[in-house]
Amino acid sequence: MAMTLRLTDDETDALRLRASREGRSMQDVARTAVREYIDRTSRRELLDGILDQELPRYAEALRRLGE
Repeated sequence: MAMTLRLTDDETDALRLRASREGRSMQDVARTAVREYIDRTSRRELLDGILDQELPRYAEALRRLGE
């Protein structure tokens, strides 16, 4: 699916520079950045969910360790 991504002039310049330094297209660099962001935030959400679910079970032990 195609989409239009509107960047500021500074963002465009930075993307162009990064793509040039890597010998890649601006589109390829942008798509990689989006994938990495989605992967990173998805893992963080998963970990946060597990911690929210599991930490209460160990709250008393953690409190004692902190003393």
